[in-house]
Amino acid sequence: MRIGPGAGVPEGRAVPGVEALAVPAVQGARLVLGVGARAGVTVEELEAAVAAVLATAGLGKDSVDRLVTVAAKVTEPAVVSFARAAGWPLVGYPAEELAAVPVPHPSAVVDGSVGTPSVAEAAVLLSGATLLVPKTSTARITLAVGTLS
Repeated sequence: MRIGPGAGVPEGRAVPGVEALAVPAVQGARLVLGVGARAGVTVEELEAAVAAVLATAGLGKDSVDRLVTVAAKVTEPAVVSFARAAGWPLVGYPAEELAAVPVPHPSAVVDGSVGTPSVAEAAVLLSGATLLVPKTSTARITLAVGTLS
């Protein structure tokens, strides 16, 4: 699924032009948010993309337990600021570990630039979560959502 740039949507609202995802009920679930982002991404871009993905899936920000990504992104200013403002721990995994995780939507482009064919989905799965919302992208951000047992 692709969500257009700047698609900020309040929680619980539909994203125009994007069909709701068939997501199993996860009342009270603890969610893991996987994030891949290009260098220089802004906090506003992250906020809009996360709000859109969670709203489309019928999930709330209050259920997110942590934000996971590739280790190289744990110093990206917008990623750090976004996680801190949301009150979510930020966890980074080495690209080599992410590359060893089988994912449903690998990318040769990401593999060539980051050293792993997946960041968002692989980080969610490596965290021990079950993939709930597969890779979803804007022009500069890729997100995936998982649920912890």
